Amino acid sequence: MAKTLPTILVVDDEPHSVAAMRMALEDDFTVLEAGDAAEAWALMEEHWVQVVVSDQRMPGKTGIELLTEIRDRWPETVRIIVTGYTETNDMIQAINEAGIYQFITKPWHPDHLLMAVRNAARLFELNRDHERMTLEMRYLGSSASTKLDERRRMLQAGLGFDKVLRGPHSSLNATIQLARQFASFDVPVLIQGEAGTGKTDLARAMHYGSLRADRPFYELNCVGLPDDVLEVELFGIKRGAVQGLAQTKVGLLQKADRGTIFLNGVDALSPAMQIALLRVVTEGAYQPVGGRETLTSGARLITGAHRDLMDLMAEGTFRADLYYALAVTSLQVPPLRARQGDIALIAERLLHELAAAHGKPARGFSPAALEFLESYDWPGNLPELKNEVTRMLILAQQVTLGPEIISRHILMAAPGDEGADRTATLVGALEGTLKDRVEVMEMRILRETLTRLKWNKSRAAAELGLSRVGLRAKLDRYGIEPHVATEED
Repeated sequence: MAKTLPTILVVDDEPHSVAAMRMALEDDFTVLEAGDAAEAWALMEEHWVQVVVSDQRMPGKTGIELLTEIRDRWPETVRIIVTGYTETNDMIQAINEAGIYQFITKPWHPDHLLMAVRNAARLFELNRDHERMTLEMRYLGSSASTKLDERRRMLQAGLGFDKVLRGPHSSLNATIQLARQFASFDVPVLIQGEAGTGKTDLARAMHYGSLRADRPFYELNCVGLPDDVLEVELFGIKRGAVQGLAQTKVGLLQKADRGTIFLNGVDALSPAMQIALLRVVTEGAYQPVGGRETLTSGARLITGAHRDLMDLMAEGTFRADLYYALAVTSLQVPPLRARQGDIALIAERLLHELAAAHGKPARGFSPAALEFLESYDWPGNLPELKNEVTRMLILAQQVTLGPEIISRHILMAAPGDEGADRTATLVGALEGTLKDRVEVMEMRILRETLTRLKWNKSRAAAELGLSRVGLRAKLDRYGIEPHVATEED
């Protein structure tokens, strides 16, 4: 789309002067022409004019008089006067009173005229931008507080307790109820639960449900970090403490001052780091690596542990004074196998998020697929479930994901209300006589094969080396039936 040229009005009673000015300006501007003040006024009424270039000496009204009236009616229009008179004091005073941007003396040069009009058009645009920005600043100034409050509410809604997906009868509900109460009290909180159960989401929700919601939230997983790295991350390091360090690095305790730090995996802390953390919790004091001064932090500390700290305390591997300092209040996050009613909700949300991220349409899971997902005990908790949903999305050929694309070890897991045994695929984990163990494995293999092959009995019998009659007998013996309408032949 072609850019619209600025509109310029040229006013002069001499046609050859108008023609000369038009030739000098028409490549850069849309040029309107007027022979006197009355004609110029009529054009101003009909067009949006950015710059007026007027001769001073004209019959009727002079250029100064015309431009003065234009200033009163259209003050944003930039005004230029062309005069052949000597610059007397009276002329300069008249120009000032009319608010003339510039005056050009005759004879004028085309390049001089073009430059003057270009600058005038640019001034017009700058003035318009200034007015727009002034209005915006007035509006922002009056509504900034309201907008900030609204953004905070949206942030808290998006990262708060509502983000922790669960069903109406979930075993997680009791934990969430406690977390809501603990959030508003500025005390340490210990969150315990297996890896991958959502402790970080819960800690973040507590932060955004607290009075510190407008301050930063940081998280750090201590598992696998050596002490020197952990010290730098938490306490920071002074310039010159190590060779090649050009500047001081700020630690999380300083970054999160008046905010919240979620320190996950505290059950993996060394004895030395336990002592350092105890000082932080009890005194709020720490020393940066390589520094001699003692700093203080006003950060709230929420900690997470994958193992029961009371058991570690009994074993002598975790300090009792640190445990009681961290566990002023404590929460227990149940594993995914104890939240069977939540699995379908979580899987559906993961599917829609992953489908949007990867640009592959997906409507949901079939009832049979959800039954298998809910029966499995998910030893890897939420990360394992996310991996499985991702894999199913990649393999899916239809918008509704069926059980045939579920991983084989999940299909072979024993169904039940309490979830499957995570060692179900290991023969050594089975109990009973040899005959009993063989029958259990045979039942699981039959169920997995038929599900994967969408209950095509001919294909299943061929894969397992059975006749159709033999396959039917085994299905009747073990009571194995399809979950939904299948491709039976």
